[in-house]
Amino acid sequence: MSALRDKLLAQIADQGPMGIDAYMRACLLDPEHGYYTTRASIGAEGDFTTAPEISQMFGELMGLALAQTWMDQGAPSTFLLAELGPGRGTLMADILRATRHVPGFHQSMRLLLVEASPRLREIQRAALPEVDLGWREDLSALPQHPLFLVANEFFDALPIRQFRRAEGETWQERQVEAGPEGLRAGFGPARSMPVLDYRLGDTNPGDIVELSPEAQGWAKAIGTHVARHGGVALLVDYGGWRSLGDTLQALYQKAPADPFQHPGEADLTAHVDFAELARAAMPALATRLETQGVFLEKLGITARAQALAKGLSGGALDAHVKAHRRLTHPEEMGTLFKILALTPPGQRPPPGLEPGITF
Repeated sequence: MSALRDKLLAQIADQGPMGIDAYMRACLLDPEHGYYTTRASIGAEGDFTTAPEISQMFGELMGLALAQTWMDQGAPSTFLLAELGPGRGTLMADILRATRHVPGFHQSMRLLLVEASPRLREIQRAALPEVDLGWREDLSALPQHPLFLVANEFFDALPIRQFRRAEGETWQERQVEAGPEGLRAGFGPARSMPVLDYRLGDTNPGDIVELSPEAQGWAKAIGTHVARHGGVALLVDYGGWRSLGDTLQALYQKAPADPFQHPGEADLTAHVDFAELARAAMPALATRLETQGVFLEKLGITARAQALAKGLSGGALDAHVKAHRRLTHPEEMGTLFKILALTPPGQRPPPGLEPGITF
């Protein structure tokens, strides 16, 4: 029984059921008991690992895609190189190593890490000792320079709201309430939801749709800046083009778990609705959604893997081969993870991606 569960039960007793978004926010970010605020979540010590932690190849190719886009846009003499949710700094370290020989790239960049956690900022400082770092908690009031941004597994951890289609044109919001044995999920009363009117044509009674106002807010901030000042945003996460169904999930001690059983002790995430990000980012243009495996293959990951393999043998070579497979194979991360880029109107997409659709 977690301390956060008792705290949430007391809050529900006092204020009534809470939305899924409020529940996720408490579980992940509660100052005393939140999952991200009290433990190392990434890597061997945590419950999950990310693509940059699996192999340097991921970050190297992302960096070269950013550098090529920078050159395609005329190599602006000052630009912002930013990452949302940098974790342990591994991805940015690989990006910087891969781009250090691109003429003018490092001399022109101003590095920004969007990170709220003081503990993680210390880890990022140690991982990036030779660069001038600037940290922010959001993207407000950015300098008016082109923005070249990467976000890997950032949006999946943002709180979501869930709605079940009821009769006619009404919806019931899913909520967290007190049950006989602790926390459980339930549904509120049916009501109209104008924000979901556009989903009435592709849903039926009983279907669940997820929205993330926070994700939409981040996408709007990115898209507005990129459309106005130039640059590109590479967004990598698991999910699909349009939300349908309950995708809230938990990892507890490295294994799938009931999202309502271990509040504050389990990682909570949900699949990303990339269509909502693309809509919110207008007037920036979104590319077609591409799978991670195809994207990395287009950027040359197999050739890079072969080059790195020449200096390896034994267990190190086996681990390298497994890393390549894990990043690209359809049965591993290759299909589950997707990538979407946001670009200014009139600019070509980044390498490995194709022009998208307009709304």
